[in-house]
Amino acid sequence: MNTADLRLPVDVPSTALFTDHYELTMLQAALKGGTAERRSVFEVFTRRLPEGRRYGVVAGTGRVLDAIESFRFDTRELNFLHERGVVDEPTLQWLADYRFRGDIWGYPEGEVYFPGSPVLRVEGSFAECVLLETVILSILNHDSAIAAAASRMASAAGERPLIEMGARRTHELAAVAASRAAYVGGFTTTSDLAAGFRYDIPTVGTSAHAFTLLHDNERDAFTAQVDSLGRGTTLLVDTYDVAEAVRTAVEVAGPELGAVRIDSGDLLLVAHRVRQQLDELGARNTRIVVTSDLDEYAIASLAAAPVDAYGVGTQLVTGSGHPTCSMVYKLVARARSAEPDAPLEPVAKKSLGAKTSKGGRKWAARRPDADGHAEAEVIGTGPVPEELAPHQLLVELVRRGEVVAREPLDTVRARHAEARAKLPLSATQLSRGEAVIPTEYV
Repeated sequence: MNTADLRLPVDVPSTALFTDHYELTMLQAALKGGTAERRSVFEVFTRRLPEGRRYGVVAGTGRVLDAIESFRFDTRELNFLHERGVVDEPTLQWLADYRFRGDIWGYPEGEVYFPGSPVLRVEGSFAECVLLETVILSILNHDSAIAAAASRMASAAGERPLIEMGARRTHELAAVAASRAAYVGGFTTTSDLAAGFRYDIPTVGTSAHAFTLLHDNERDAFTAQVDSLGRGTTLLVDTYDVAEAVRTAVEVAGPELGAVRIDSGDLLLVAHRVRQQLDELGARNTRIVVTSDLDEYAIASLAAAPVDAYGVGTQLVTGSGHPTCSMVYKLVARARSAEPDAPLEPVAKKSLGAKTSKGGRKWAARRPDADGHAEAEVIGTGPVPEELAPHQLLVELVRRGEVVAREPLDTVRARHAEARAKLPLSATQLSRGEAVIPTEYV
């Protein structure tokens, strides 16, 4: 069963109002002025990476494709716009028949990106493209921020698995998107059942402190959990005294106890003490799971600790301090007229400060060094140099309004692991620094 096709409650019937007021007023003015049908090219990119980050991660592309397919103005949306006087009657009539019928190219989901990378290119009439700005940016900015944080955490964790458990720290629908993005970035499981249901991500979980506090003593709580879930369960051992809890856990479950979870205290010190105690009690195969406001730095600090898995919540779903990627959606080329064969002309904003952009319909390639590692992100508007042709990054996502590039989430996840592995080793350093490879324009 492909759960992504079920139209579950975590979706919405229409994404048409996930847009800004001024996109519709621009549409109205363009329709009246005769420029709405001019062929146009918009690109999504970021001018800089969040401070200290060495690379970005493209995530949310699959959700963008879903959102574009659902971008329809039905009776309720049109009535709302009419009652609020947002646009005039001719514009409402145009919106009633709206379907995106253009083309979209972009970096495949899971790929890494750098400043200036054209991670998405949307082509069609100005009218049909301009309406998609907000919904595209809201998805890509959120999901890519979460995936970048997840990727850094996965690098810090090495081969140890990561559990996403941040649903209670963010909006209920954002939690589902965050689980998906975290899985792309390298997390292995989630605690959020809606994410498991919607995207088939493996789900895990056993008990919280409330379950221990429900019982008259810790032994009764552990006994009830083991009787119900089996000896392979994970017992939470820091409600009262950790050493006493570990002793009781092994007495109740035996050396076959699956795992213990530590959720407070000096995790480095406590993990070493718990490992020693478990080994002395004969539970040498019992794993240790740690939680408690972890981020990539805390995970890295536990690299030498006898920890088997990490559970991460708040820091993950907030992008570990960077909840957005600052991606923008800019018009980079447009035709001089609405004639089908009118040539495209580059356009770009020119202003003081850091908000300038480069015009023209762009291609992108990642130049490898002699060892196959990335050494530069090369972006251009003219012919692609022969030596870079095999290394182009953009792939076709939508052709004449039809999605042509849906793929399983596990494929996206594997792509990210491969892309990250091809970056210079310094990409995995957590110390602050610039983008791990430069962006070159040709």
